Amino acid sequence: MNQASSIIYTIVRILLGVMFIGHGVAKFQMGLGNTAEWFSSIGLPGFFAYVVAYLELIGGAALLLGFATRYISIAYVLLMIGAIIVVKLPMGLLGNAQAAGFELELAYMLAALSLTVDPMKGWGIDRLLFARKA
Repeated sequence: MNQASSIIYTIVRILLGVMFIGHGVAKFQMGLGNTAEWFSSIGLPGFFAYVVAYLELIGGAALLLGFATRYISIAYVLLMIGAIIVVKLPMGLLGNAQAAGFELELAYMLAALSLTVDPMKGWGIDRLLFARKA
């Protein structure tokens, strides 16, 4: 394994974890009830707000540690596809005068997708627990 690619993979994983933790914390700070109301206003069941907030917070922490990287990343890819389709698609890629587009969600999705390829790459708990000894 190339050490430079391991370093980059680890940095992407950690930064993605930090970003999702930030989004999860924001949902808790706004109040999950308020977030649930907003989810309901766009046609989603309110309880999805709780699922998303906990996924962002706990999943982000797992990514920081490099634990369950592939599974968390797949969940984030699906989450970003949902966010793009349900919320952001009408605004376009770069947005309009009223709202931001889906470029950020697309970047998060691509970063998460890159982490699904080889979760044993980089440094983290997955590699410590599950990497095969040569």
